[in-house]
Amino acid sequence: QVQLAESGGGLVQPGGSLRLSCSGSGFEFDYYSIGWFRQAPGQEREWVACISTSDDSSHTDDSVKGRFTVSRDNAKNTVYLQMNSLKPGDPAVYSCAASRGSSWCPAIVDYDYWGQGTQVTVSS
Repeated sequence: QVQLAESGGGLVQPGGSLRLSCSGSGFEFDYYSIGWFRQAPGQEREWVACISTSDDSSHTDDSVKGRFTVSRDNAKNTVYLQMNSLKPGDPAVYSCAASRGSSWCPAIVDYDYWGQGTQVTVSS
């Protein structure tokens, strides 16, 4: 059974940090590029970051560049999203997704598997 599970969300003060994890099982995790997305209430889901299968390429959206870093540990079937300097505009449900497609950072419609998401709240 294919599963992607996010963890690490929670409540943090502005300027604080969180590290999200995305763990996969039931598929060949290291053959899949991984994307991170977020969706705030009443808003469209938006792409945040992506990472290639072998951790040698990654990309983050301009809105989080310099604050968020994506990495992976294929031995643990896990991708991480390190979020620093969190801002009031960052709260959302953060989800990860896996893609076996030819692009290592594909469009949202090209992801094969999705996790349920983890809530990130930024508040003082």
